[in-house]
Amino acid sequence: ACVLLKDVFDYSLEEIADLAGSTVGGVKAALNRGRSKLAALSGEPIVRSEPKSDPELLELLRRYIELFNRRDWDGVRALTSADAQLRVADCFKGRLSESPYFVEYEKASTAWKIAIGEIDGEAVLLVLHHGEDGWKPAHPVRIEAAGGIINRITDYYACPWIVPTAGAVVVSGPA
Repeated sequence: ACVLLKDVFDYSLEEIADLAGSTVGGVKAALNRGRSKLAALSGEPIVRSEPKSDPELLELLRRYIELFNRRDWDGVRALTSADAQLRVADCFKGRLSESPYFVEYEKASTAWKIAIGEIDGEAVLLVLHHGEDGWKPAHPVRIEAAGGIINRITDYYACPWIVPTAGAVVVSGPA
């Protein structure tokens, strides 16, 4: 239940602790156990229908990727609403304008780039890290937009278990 509340419904650790009648430490332990159990599951992946194709959103994501990969942070900011929300799972939740989001990517020690992709049928952006075997998906980023403007970014940087436990990870477009 804690994994569902945290990773799907974006509840904070404090909110989950309150709902579960536990402590933040207890919730963290439950998240660790739950994620470990999910990672250990075997069997057929869940089949989802193809995501709806939205040409306007796809073009916005392509532009976002192009600017992000060039480290053109002012250009990326121009694609977002003034009150765009950012959530970096287990690290930050608030306004993009009040976050160190771009600084963290700028000072990353691992070579990275972003591409359009899918995890278990869900369209996402994938942060790719460069290693001995070339570019590999590291974690997803969800982008929400309305009216051609990005209003929410959810970055799963602190959830390294997502990609390895996914049934299917596809890098499908421009990187």
